Amino acid sequence: MGATIGQPLLILFILFSFTAAQNNDYTFLRALKDAWQNTPPSWEDNSDPCSGWDGIRCTNGRVTSITLASMGLTGSLTGDIGQFSELQILDLSYNTGLTGPLVPAIGNLRKLTNLILVNCGFSGPLPDTLGNLENLIYMSLNFNRFTGSIPPSIGNIENLYWLDLADNRLSGSIPVSSGTTPGLDMLIHAKHFHFGRNMLTGPLPARLFSSNMTLIHLLFENNQLSGPIPSTLGLVKSLEVVRLDRNRLTDDIPSNINNLTGVFEMFLSNNRLTGPVPNLTGLGVLNYLDLSNNTFDESSVPSWFSTLQALTTLKMSNTNLVGVLPVNFFSIPQLQNVDLGGNQLNGTLNIGSTHSNQLQQVDLRDNQIGDFTQRSEYSIELILAGNPICMESGVTDKFCNLPTVTTSTYSTPPSNCVPTSCPSGQASSPNCRCSFPYTGNLFFRAPSFSDLGNTSVYESLRNAMMISFQRSQLPVDSVSVRNPMKNLDDYLVINLQVFPSGNDRFDRSGILGLGFSLSNQTFKPPAAFGTYFFIGENYDFLLGSSGSGKKSSNTGIIVGAAVGGCVLVVLLVVAGMYAFRQKGRAERATHESRPFALWDTTTGSGGVPQLKGAKAFSFEELSKCTNNFSETNNIGTGGYGMVYRGSLPNGQLIAIKRAKQGSTQGGLEFKTEIELLSRVHHKNLVSLVGFCFDQGEQMLVYEYIVNGTVKDSLSGRSGIRLDWTRRLRIALGAAKGLQYLHDLADPPIIHRDVKTNNILLDERLVAKVADFGLSKSLGDANRTHVTTQVKGTMGYMDPEYYMTQQLTEKSDVYSFGVVLLELITARSPIEKGKYIVREVRQAMDRSKELYNLHEVLDPTIGLSTQLKGLERFVDVSLRCVEETGSKRPTMSDVVKEIEGIMELAGLNPNAESAANSAGYDDGSRGSEHPYTNDSLFAYSGDHFPTKFDPK
Repeated sequence: MGATIGQPLLILFILFSFTAAQNNDYTFLRALKDAWQNTPPSWEDNSDPCSGWDGIRCTNGRVTSITLASMGLTGSLTGDIGQFSELQILDLSYNTGLTGPLVPAIGNLRKLTNLILVNCGFSGPLPDTLGNLENLIYMSLNFNRFTGSIPPSIGNIENLYWLDLADNRLSGSIPVSSGTTPGLDMLIHAKHFHFGRNMLTGPLPARLFSSNMTLIHLLFENNQLSGPIPSTLGLVKSLEVVRLDRNRLTDDIPSNINNLTGVFEMFLSNNRLTGPVPNLTGLGVLNYLDLSNNTFDESSVPSWFSTLQALTTLKMSNTNLVGVLPVNFFSIPQLQNVDLGGNQLNGTLNIGSTHSNQLQQVDLRDNQIGDFTQRSEYSIELILAGNPICMESGVTDKFCNLPTVTTSTYSTPPSNCVPTSCPSGQASSPNCRCSFPYTGNLFFRAPSFSDLGNTSVYESLRNAMMISFQRSQLPVDSVSVRNPMKNLDDYLVINLQVFPSGNDRFDRSGILGLGFSLSNQTFKPPAAFGTYFFIGENYDFLLGSSGSGKKSSNTGIIVGAAVGGCVLVVLLVVAGMYAFRQKGRAERATHESRPFALWDTTTGSGGVPQLKGAKAFSFEELSKCTNNFSETNNIGTGGYGMVYRGSLPNGQLIAIKRAKQGSTQGGLEFKTEIELLSRVHHKNLVSLVGFCFDQGEQMLVYEYIVNGTVKDSLSGRSGIRLDWTRRLRIALGAAKGLQYLHDLADPPIIHRDVKTNNILLDERLVAKVADFGLSKSLGDANRTHVTTQVKGTMGYMDPEYYMTQQLTEKSDVYSFGVVLLELITARSPIEKGKYIVREVRQAMDRSKELYNLHEVLDPTIGLSTQLKGLERFVDVSLRCVEETGSKRPTMSDVVKEIEGIMELAGLNPNAESAANSAGYDDGSRGSEHPYTNDSLFAYSGDHFPTKFDPK
């Protein structure tokens, strides 16, 4: 009898417990919602998260998946996340507004298989409780701001397949097991170790590798690892990609690295490796080899080069190679790119008549080559600048000139249709339909090819992506891939646009599906592209929530009756409003396409731009003052278009930036830019004289600056010598220009591209900050940052902005700090893989004179004289380039500090710069003009800049 009663009670208890667990899941989701902003609207409409909450999936009434990629969430991750005992997937990627620590409660999710937090704003140390996630397969925490060491407990995650901690600020050594302490060497089932772009130190532990491991990707690039490469690396024969470049590794490369017969890409460049050049004969499938910038023993060109028949790219610049390049080397069938610059190669270069038909570029600059067999007829891009062959008198060969930096402008072509002109915010898809695409950038960490002009590889990528999206039943009409480029880390970066099907925009479930497909690596690219990660952008054009949840039948009847009663009234109102709305749409469309259509330049009435001191020129006026835009008046060219010198009727010299066809901005954007430029007036800012928006032309008219850029003077191209005094005055002038933008412009302006190429010198050597093509207004004085797509020049770019996409005034401060270091060293921010900030920090010793920086200081600064205040100058420079913006000074603080340094040096900070520059030899000045690619019109594009370069 007791047993009979007990069974129903047990069933009731189980049901009660199950219901309580369901209710708890709802309670904890509401707690998460309270900690976040911008949660999906469906979370408000329904009390049952398992019936219609976007991004939430349930199994048997329990929450098993939370996927909210690219939703624009802000807030923090609270300890409530640890209460979802059935959760298997957590993906919060591409929400840069999610900040704060990764809470230790994350370790309570014992059933979690996928932890994906790519490109969020999380910071602080990684919790040791991550090691409790015993079922975890994917851990992707890249592109955050995590600090501290790698938790050794991660070694306890026995089934971990994918471990990506790249692009953070992790430091300390690589943990390996010892006695009872776990380590990464225990992850014998892992395929992916991605730790690049952190601050890891110490050796690469020999214990990390063993023959039991199944790793295919080993990525530790751009850290601070030191010591030798352990010979145990040669035991991991499953490896396909090895990236140990940009570290401080030393000693010989172990000979058994030749046992890694499955490696496709190997990067060991920019280390301190010594000894003989390794014999890599056994790497028969190797596609990409980069050993550049190491101090190997002097060696003739290795004979094994020509045995690597799968090789597409060989980079061995600055590796002590000597002798003659064998002609058979160029016959490797898939060879595309060769870089052997900065060696001692000599004799006669002969590329033969049977060289690879894929060969694109051979860079042999700064060697000892005296002749070239195919001098009169060759089809590849050849660079021999700095060789004896180019030092002969009267040499005009193209190969003696350094090539201009170019990037591929590839974009997926239309599919047998004519692209249409789309409304603002929309884009024309490859199927020629206007819609709002989901966008972002794909980063391929180790592609096997280097020919960015091969369109077939991009088509294969697009096709593979469409097949993947279709298999996942995502609402995708088409995919466009655009603007492929290599960044400083040798990552291939490709802009992605995904277009919706059925509507002109995605709904929330469509974006969630796309985000998860790319963050979870559901999409697999063609093998030639290798491993990747995706950085998605917030999608601001959502069609609406994918569902509103289910209500009871009674509620449905009530709602239906209410709606039915309202329909008649609504229809009557709509009918009355329709004509009015159509009229408004037509007026708005006219205004968007022709914002100056109502602007009468003679009366200033209508939709006149809010300009301060800038004149509207007609096309005829500017044509006249440039001699009809003649070639003799052309002083520069770039991605935006041409720059012409002109003279106004009053005698004022001007520089005219004329957009070329295909690169013009929309009318509203052009109006916005000239409004911004017209309201900044300061002696240390280049002035906008006016503009032209006439006859389909877009032109900006600037004051003409005669002495070029600071970069020109530091490099010696201008013929102007900059001593310590002049460098201090230049630094102060540029700082005051930026201070004006930050503190006195209303609203404040962030320049976003501060560099020595964008600081010009007038006839009195007064510094003037130029090029506002990338500038961003804060909108109002109370805002602290702008969340925006990353643009700028690598080397000067604020790493915090790069990682968070949050642009602040402190981003300009970081760039200016790099400029200050460049002023005293005359070195480009990045040379041969070495970063000026890191080099100065490593070389300096505050206990010695001039901080022991004699080896890195520019000799022309006047090292034989007393450089008063230089140590304080270095101090303020390094404060400007602190990793986090909160530790950097304001530009107002920087101005005060430089003024103090000038007073210490016996100078009056309020005096003008040099009386004039007439005392310099004008005839020795270079012909390059300040308004060229590297000055006033460096950027005007609407995508990740083509000049994201190592300057």
